[in-house]
Amino acid sequence: MAKVPKVKLGSQGLQVSAQGLGCMGMSAFYGPPKPEPDMINLIHHAIHAGVTFLDTSDVYGPKTNEILLGKVTSFFSY
Repeated sequence: MAKVPKVKLGSQGLQVSAQGLGCMGMSAFYGPPKPEPDMINLIHHAIHAGVTFLDTSDVYGPKTNEILLGKVTSFFSY
């Protein structure tokens, strides 16, 4: 699997993936919420591909996407 390239973020030396994963459709706005196991698999796939920018908002729940990401990212060490 090809890795997503990284880009510099700001002036503090932080890096983030050049491609992000928008999480809005996982829990709101595009029909009913998607099945949690499917979204966890999608996030795992993105992280394994090198995606480190996961775009969420408190508007999508509230906190629904953040809780989902917490369930996924607790399995990874950065």
